[in-house]
Amino acid sequence: MDATNLNLRHLRAFHEVGTCGRLSLAAEKINFSQPAITQAIAKLETVIGYQLFIRRPTGMFLTAEGELFYIRTGRALALLKDGSDHVVQSRKAKAVGRDRAFYRQITSTHLRSLIAIGRHKSFSHAARETGTSQPSLHRAARELEQMSAVEFYIKTPQGITLGKPAAELARFAQLAFSELRQGLDEIIALHGTDTSILTFGTLPLARSFILPKAINRITIERPNLTIKVIDGPYPDQLNALRHGEIDFLLGALREPAPFSDVREETLFEDNLAVIARTGHPLSERTDVSYSDLLQFPWVVPRPGTPTRHHFDKVLSGSESAQETQIIESSSLVLIRGLLLGSNRLTLLSRQQVLTELEQNQLCILPLKLRDTERAIGFTMRRNWQPTGTQKLLMDLIREVSSTPVR
Repeated sequence: MDATNLNLRHLRAFHEVGTCGRLSLAAEKINFSQPAITQAIAKLETVIGYQLFIRRPTGMFLTAEGELFYIRTGRALALLKDGSDHVVQSRKAKAVGRDRAFYRQITSTHLRSLIAIGRHKSFSHAARETGTSQPSLHRAARELEQMSAVEFYIKTPQGITLGKPAAELARFAQLAFSELRQGLDEIIALHGTDTSILTFGTLPLARSFILPKAINRITIERPNLTIKVIDGPYPDQLNALRHGEIDFLLGALREPAPFSDVREETLFEDNLAVIARTGHPLSERTDVSYSDLLQFPWVVPRPGTPTRHHFDKVLSGSESAQETQIIESSSLVLIRGLLLGSNRLTLLSRQQVLTELEQNQLCILPLKLRDTERAIGFTMRRNWQPTGTQKLLMDLIREVSSTPVR
């Protein structure tokens, strides 16, 4: 089921009973009646499809499924609380004394609307994504804004933009829904059928030799998995990671991590090499100098990437460098085609073009580059807690990466 459709009121009731172990104590803490809590838990169990509590005269005890979902629900609710606190703290002084129960007023409908508007910058497009009518979505969006006492939606020439407090709430909401999805996956996996959806971002080196081996191995062991591999520019993937849209990012690390809410794990150190087509004028030389490299056009990634940083550092300081023709691209397909059809050079890891090297289509020029080491590894949310399946894939990637092709 879609985690974004879970009722937050039911989740709060479930989590409080799981914490207290008794309906009466939970009812007092969250100001619900005992019948309301009982009904909320029953509805949640029906929606999820598994029993979450064992009812005994001495209290309410979590089942194995309940234990898993209790942990994820607690993490999700904490994220929503953090997001709502960002909103409350941004209120102007005259509004601070207003209703402080903003966190408990928020519903999943409010959050789905907010996230969709932030993504599409349009009420009509957001309504289509959420499968609701535009008036209904508009009403939910404005209700959330009114409860917040903060301006959420800003009209711009490009459409509707979320104000900073609204954008932060949307980000925390996406992270909360991600936690709930993980909880649902863990419950299903507990019963022997792992239908998890693993979504992660990759950068070029990982796609070429690490991931194929790891994915082939995990899908043999767990054939019902759905795996979504997302590629694209690093800033876009980092943004998706911080919003809970992908589980982790695999590729060249930035060191230090660009945001305090993400962390990096180094898998191995990679070295770059100058790559050319077989038969390139420099390929038969026994030695190649930096000045030789500047006599030929290049294809390199755009500025801001680790490889481009190394390229600029290695070849800077020369007047010839200013005249060198450069095409910017990170597409291995395009780079391969450009190299094979011209005398262009590029800076890549050997692993990225291993097949072409083995087939004698490309070659490595005999030049020892200085200071081109770069760390390859995982980028993750700092407080992320992977499911067993996510951890298995990451362990397989660690194993593959421990013996990289030389």
